[in-house]
Amino acid sequence: MARTTPQDHPQTHDHPQTDDEPLYWRIATQLLGELREGTIPPGERLPGERRLAEYFGVSRETVRQALEVLRRDGLVTTDRRGSHATLPGLPVEDPVSLAFPVGARSADPGAVGRATVTWETPPPDHAAALGLAPHRPTLVHRYESATPDGRAVRTAVTSFSAVALSEVAELGRYRDRADGAAAAHLRRAYDWMRKAGLTLHHRDSISQVADASSVRVTRRVHDQFARPLEITDLVVDAQRDTLVYEFTVPAAG
Repeated sequence: MARTTPQDHPQTHDHPQTDDEPLYWRIATQLLGELREGTIPPGERLPGERRLAEYFGVSRETVRQALEVLRRDGLVTTDRRGSHATLPGLPVEDPVSLAFPVGARSADPGAVGRATVTWETPPPDHAAALGLAPHRPTLVHRYESATPDGRAVRTAVTSFSAVALSEVAELGRYRDRADGAAAAHLRRAYDWMRKAGLTLHHRDSISQVADASSVRVTRRVHDQFARPLEITDLVVDAQRDTLVYEFTVPAAG
């Protein structure tokens, strides 16, 4: 099939869309709309051509031509790491990063944290939430914050999805060294996900543990395509510690 040369894209100049426009032209318009809405923040890497083709229901060649249209208008740039959104706005590094796992570090200044990773079958509820087949192993992260006398104040168990491990190179590299022994603080896990072109949506559910002395926070994170990325169970000793969530939202403009 001969390759069609992309023409100038009128949608980048708010030109009305017509039914006789090439398919790649319409895909470029839709992708531009998602960029303007902030689905993919400025400077972040776009999903790969295969993923975009699946998302829009078109061929990779159509996606490639659509990206070329946006590239020629200066709305997308491409380098060895992939294609990146270049619309005006806050750069990727500007937002305040969330240290992973959120809320697991105790407010007690004397508390000591320890984190490890293993390659194992996750808890059944984690496997179900991540869409993993029964008994399929994945990367499991454990974090414990303890007081100087050794009493655990907070514990967090996180299971990562196949999507997270395949698209976030920094996480995928832990598979071969997930022996459960060496320290593995993944504080920048959410930064790595964002730099891999994933928009993160967090949903926390808080419940009381049966013994009534602790509370459990179950966190689920998915991306802009509603694909699960990770699930975390955080348990806090409510008698000894206070659960505090702090957010910073940058001002508009």
